[in-house]
Amino acid sequence: MLSFIGDYTCKLDSKGRLVVPAVFRKEMQAGQEGSFVLQRNIFETCIDVYPKGEWLRLVEELRAKLSPFNQEHMRFRRGFFHGALEVELDANGRILIPRKMLEQVAIEGDEIVLVGLDSKIEIWDKIKYEEGAMSTEEFVLLTDKLNFGNLGL
Repeated sequence: MLSFIGDYTCKLDSKGRLVVPAVFRKEMQAGQEGSFVLQRNIFETCIDVYPKGEWLRLVEELRAKLSPFNQEHMRFRRGFFHGALEVELDANGRILIPRKMLEQVAIEGDEIVLVGLDSKIEIWDKIKYEEGAMSTEEFVLLTDKLNFGNLGL
């Protein structure tokens, strides 16, 4: 199973291509992944990047929980899959992020941050990512609230 960690500031070129950081590419190669699914994040103004295998695992979980004969379930599925698209790493280690998707999450400049979140990567506008960063005090309070203090965090 792939596990991405760290955050990396990157630049988009004029065509919307981004060179995936070497540490992420190395993890992808170890997991034999070269294909990814981009999807607008449900909760934040960022783009989720799922390795294809992880995306398929997530879709399997949805299939197990959602009935194709339930109208609300189908509405959720439509919303979930809306705008998602598959991309591949090119020979130079880049992926193309469509301009429309960048606009949807208000990435306006060329500086972005890629954030490793275990099984996926998030793509953020650099300024928005920095503005939304949690303070140490906020993190400690959240750790207590979620009862993770017993994990030694």
